[in-house]
Amino acid sequence: MCGIAGIFHYNTERAVDESLLHRMAKLIQHRGPDDDGFYITEKVGLVQRRLAIIDLSPSGHQPMSNEDGSIWITFNGEIYNYQELRRELEQRGHRFASRSDTETIIHAYEEWGASCCTKLRGMFAYALWDEKQQALILARDRLGKKPLVYTQTSSAFLFGSELRVLLQHSEVQREVDLNALYAYLLLFYIPSPLTIFKGIAKLPPAHYLVFRNGETHLERYWRVDYSHKWVASEEEYSERLWELLQEAVRIRLMSEVPLGAFLSGGIDSSAVVGVMSRLMNEPVKTFSIRYEESGFDETPYARQIAHLFQTEHHEFTVRPKAIEVLPRLVWHYGEPFADASALPTYYVSEMTRQYVTVALSGDAGDETFAGYRRYQAAYLIALYQRVPKALRYWVQGILVEMIGKRLLPAHLYYLIKIITERGDLSAAEGYFHRTPVFSAGMAAALLEPQVFDQIDRRVVTARLEQHLAEFGNGNVLDRELFLDLMCYLPDDILVKVDIASMANSLEVRAPFLDHLLVEFAASLPPEMKRKNLTTKYILKQTLRRLLPAEILSRPKHGFSVPISRWLREELKVPLVNLLLDQRSLQRGYFKPQTIRTLIDEHLQGKMDHGDRLWALLNLELWQRTYMDVVAETPISW
Repeated sequence: MCGIAGIFHYNTERAVDESLLHRMAKLIQHRGPDDDGFYITEKVGLVQRRLAIIDLSPSGHQPMSNEDGSIWITFNGEIYNYQELRRELEQRGHRFASRSDTETIIHAYEEWGASCCTKLRGMFAYALWDEKQQALILARDRLGKKPLVYTQTSSAFLFGSELRVLLQHSEVQREVDLNALYAYLLLFYIPSPLTIFKGIAKLPPAHYLVFRNGETHLERYWRVDYSHKWVASEEEYSERLWELLQEAVRIRLMSEVPLGAFLSGGIDSSAVVGVMSRLMNEPVKTFSIRYEESGFDETPYARQIAHLFQTEHHEFTVRPKAIEVLPRLVWHYGEPFADASALPTYYVSEMTRQYVTVALSGDAGDETFAGYRRYQAAYLIALYQRVPKALRYWVQGILVEMIGKRLLPAHLYYLIKIITERGDLSAAEGYFHRTPVFSAGMAAALLEPQVFDQIDRRVVTARLEQHLAEFGNGNVLDRELFLDLMCYLPDDILVKVDIASMANSLEVRAPFLDHLLVEFAASLPPEMKRKNLTTKYILKQTLRRLLPAEILSRPKHGFSVPISRWLREELKVPLVNLLLDQRSLQRGYFKPQTIRTLIDEHLQGKMDHGDRLWALLNLELWQRTYMDVVAETPISW
């Protein structure tokens, strides 16, 4: 696991600035505290910071080259099938100088060209320099586990694991992309390929990029396919899922350093820990986060699983003072990011790193096997949309009356409310409206008119509409899963985990992100993932052999944070001081009176604006870190 960065001078006689490369390396030192490496020529500079996991010997040092030095690579990630690939490449005549999975990519490129990433099973982001072709190739894994950003100036092409390394170049401007800012208000995060900085892009998952002769060629090499369904019995589905899950966990135990697991007590992390306990010869080290607030603490379930599998269990309590780490998180994320669960993710990573270097997680189980309540809502919306439009107003009236009189159980209240809000929206509009920080109307009311008029909302929705076109006319559940795998998972969940864990020099591996497991889930008929209103149906059936019934049947909890209460009480002073400060109010993006209203309504308990205020708080801290100053370390409050 590593941090990477680099530059290709394609349009200048000026030599690569070695001091620039060393500044880049320093800024991603947390991603690789064990070693650094540089490859520097007149035109090209490659940077590597290494967190040693496999091949701890000096032969694993990067950047790494082929035999004649014509191909160089700097690589971030893990290739789980590298030994099989190595054997295949050796049979084709390739000779290896190390035991590293990195070298496998070099020889794979020699054999199959830029599309060699289709051969890789794992998580990866890499940059490969081909001296003979005078080409720079970037590639990112299928689901977007490892990040990669890039930009092109008048003289250079730059890339890096994190945004701040690109800002070290004098030609890279710090100009806010208003379209990205608008997307952030709607989503909590900024969707790829956008970044908060105009002119800097994220390489989308499952893509490789070839930069040659001043031109960029972007190619998508993989797409999960929901159109072909495997017709089999429930028992066959279950047995195949069990085989794939065990294999996905087994190959992620490949390590020459200590490893453990995050354990929330939910189905996905419990499944991973359970399989690990069957495959490992020593007790699994498990790590959990707890809150003092009732309704947010899942540790009783985590302890139950830890006891069941006899793990070496550790817990950390997150209190409101956890907000102290926010400036550090803002610095690490590099752009506004408002998923409040980044806080506990950071703290559980910090605790975990005290014991191990690698941790497995249950990430992506919900997006793969339909674990969220919103997938139930999508099913009901599809039924509602079959009602003739002439009758929908009457149906909505009945539903609204039922909500008003509280005639529904809590879980049905949520689902019916979603129908009344999203029932008449298009697929793209409905996706953006699912869990908005600010609705489109609220964002328009918040932004100053001169700012709102500059925003091209088509840019924000273009990628989503492209994915909808790619998906075609499949069933509603598969469509929602596909969109989450393409958007929410890589741009929110995986960003959150990657940044929070790598800030602590911890590698996190997610078995549910194994692309063979994802492809299998996509091949299942929808009723195997959501049966009536039961989520994760086939996964729960499969895990009956491993987990107790109370874990399998407990309601979905999520990695929630009591941020609304914190902002009303312990965090009230920093909230008011930061957002109502003149420096904040005079930035020109938002109407000051709207900000004041949001704060007043929240503090008085009239409305719950917790998520919205958290998003604005993160944005203001980002402004102070990246726009007001050139901060090479986190700012203080």
